[in-house]
Amino acid sequence: MSIHILGIRHHGPGSARSVKAFLEKLKPDIVLVEGPPEADAILQWANHAELKPPVAILAYQADDIKKSVFYPFAEFSPEWQAIQYAKQHNIPVRFMDLPLSHHFAIENEAAEKEAGAEASAAPIENAVVEEVEVEVEVTERKIHPMDELAMAAGFGHSDKWWEHMFEHRLDNDGVFTAIGEAMKACREDSPSLHDREEQLREAYMRKVIRQAEREMYTEIAVICGAWHAPALMDMPPQKGDNELLKGLPKVKVECTWAPWSYDRLSYRSGYGAGIQSPGWYEHVWHHPNDDGSRWMANMARLFRENNMDTSVAHIIEAVRLAESLAALRGLPKAGLEELNEATISVLCTGESVMMQLIASKLIVGIQMGQVPSEIPKPPLQVDIEKFQKKLRMPASAEWKDYLLDLRKENDLERSVFLHRLLLLQLEWGTRSAVGGRGTFKEQWRLQWDPSFTIEVIEKGVWGNTVAEAAANFVVDAAVKSGSLKTVSQLLSDTIPAELPLAVEKLIHLLNNLSAASSDVMQLMEVIPPLVNVSRYGNVRNTDSAMVTGIATGMITRICISLPNACNAVADDAAQQLLELLYRMNDAVNLLQHPDSTAEWQEMLHTVANGGQTAPVIAGYSTRLLADYQLLTGDSLVKAFNFSMSQATEPAIAAAWLEGFLKGSGTLLLLDHQLWNVVNGWVATLDESTFTQVLPLLRRTFAHFTHSERRKLGEKVKQGDGGTVSAPSIQEHAFDSQRGAQSLPVVMNLLGYA
Repeated sequence: MSIHILGIRHHGPGSARSVKAFLEKLKPDIVLVEGPPEADAILQWANHAELKPPVAILAYQADDIKKSVFYPFAEFSPEWQAIQYAKQHNIPVRFMDLPLSHHFAIENEAAEKEAGAEASAAPIENAVVEEVEVEVEVTERKIHPMDELAMAAGFGHSDKWWEHMFEHRLDNDGVFTAIGEAMKACREDSPSLHDREEQLREAYMRKVIRQAEREMYTEIAVICGAWHAPALMDMPPQKGDNELLKGLPKVKVECTWAPWSYDRLSYRSGYGAGIQSPGWYEHVWHHPNDDGSRWMANMARLFRENNMDTSVAHIIEAVRLAESLAALRGLPKAGLEELNEATISVLCTGESVMMQLIASKLIVGIQMGQVPSEIPKPPLQVDIEKFQKKLRMPASAEWKDYLLDLRKENDLERSVFLHRLLLLQLEWGTRSAVGGRGTFKEQWRLQWDPSFTIEVIEKGVWGNTVAEAAANFVVDAAVKSGSLKTVSQLLSDTIPAELPLAVEKLIHLLNNLSAASSDVMQLMEVIPPLVNVSRYGNVRNTDSAMVTGIATGMITRICISLPNACNAVADDAAQQLLELLYRMNDAVNLLQHPDSTAEWQEMLHTVANGGQTAPVIAGYSTRLLADYQLLTGDSLVKAFNFSMSQATEPAIAAAWLEGFLKGSGTLLLLDHQLWNVVNGWVATLDESTFTQVLPLLRRTFAHFTHSERRKLGEKVKQGDGGTVSAPSIQEHAFDSQRGAQSLPVVMNLLGYA
């Protein structure tokens, strides 16, 4: 009976090649692989024709789906090659890592203890704290033993040392013996040996090996991370492992296969055991003897596809440079680092920006795996995949852009499907604005993330179909929020998803919340998204009459309450209210409801003429009245003169002017009388007053367009106007008798009576 420990690097092409060659030579009768034992049941699919790596085992806690973990495999993963060998030769293959049922349960207990400790820790008030001198022993932090080994070999870090020593190696004789001896030396003084989780994992691995021995297997091949190899070669007494594993807590764990991608396999995806360059490792797996020529040819092809000139001479020179760099560094052959530096120097002419294209398309890669349709899946995932196939929108790790014309049936179905996924917080697609195309065009950019699988399983509790799950999820979110603004936004998001029952419930909830709300600013925040809902009526055949009814009722309540809300408010609150008025006015104009428009205009009259109204609000209300042609000619100039007169404090006049000119300065360019009033008012300010109001004036004019500011400057430069123009006064016949009646009152006021 023989036990063969094969220490490997996860996702290492050289390690995979060595494992495959070793197994073909050894011909074991059982293969044990580092991985979750709960996944043994789904290994039956490992040799299925439709299971194409990169794929991952998804394991999750049955009663808490958020607690999950992925075990990814690429074609060049040593574990994958070991599993494939076992399946091809009809021998047993088992996972031997610590079961996730224990791992999740231990994490749960630790979290509960931490939460209990935080809850029991009460703050100490009015306590006397004595200063105590504490002697702290400072020890120098040691580098990882693997890095020490790499530095001894002349490498800066262990990753590059391992890559050149093992992943590029073509001679496999004695490689696993050497790895075991090297890791044994590294583990002698490693603090990680005292880590309880590592001790549990290695104890369970030894337990599985002993179980295989008891089952009378004679040639046992064990594939594990190189770091664990020494712990499995020199096994301690079984009693110690049994004591260590005794009484571990357990939870129920479910497993399935999920498609994976090279992007998620890389370090930047957040996966702990990932690699920086899956695309490069795939190249090394398929072309181990390549001196860099084939890799550079792939780079040239990618450059040419993106309209970047690249010749054969560039490729030859880049390969030569990479080989020279490898020779100078004492390396047996050029690695990815040398090839990248040669690419920057020769193909990119020193500009590293162009390497971003290579990094995403070639070094990392855009490959995405595939799993058989027969594998049991949650109903919601089945429904999503059905729509992806029906609408010809395949899940892809590469960005794909779709311009949807909502007048076409298939594009409208695509839009509805994507909006429903957004409601479920599955952000497969991001929507961007389409300029100049009306409301019947939508621009979407899609990129499927394999981690969506766990989110789909999690959202499956809301329904078996996308429509059912989205409707239930959004209604539940609205009820729990209890916020008028949130419910309004959810309604706006639900309309394009075509969920009539959910829309009806949201409208009912919105109506109740709006009736109970007395916060006029909150109501004003809700109106614009509500009015926008009506824009989908024609394109999506949506009956928006109920939404319009709610909006008009809310506008009435706003018009009643807003004048009081504009009185005696601070500057910051006035600016916030000004923005709400700006959006509210646009919404009223978009709604085009005669009664609501009339109520809005009447409210503007009240606010503009209110004695206690914040100046910036009064100015903007006056401007809106002018835009509605309700205040024109002499009446407008008179109102302007009154607010900008010398009797008004400069700061108040500047704030009123800011509100009046909000949105556009064109009015000053076209109306000569208003221009004279503003120009004359500025001319009357003394230096200290001008300095005081200058920030307000700068803020006012900063919102104008560049062309408006330029034309206003030219108007000032030309000296176009500068005197205050008083409004014209109609002449009337003088009534001497009526004038005489006022004389006693005037004399009394002057003290002559």
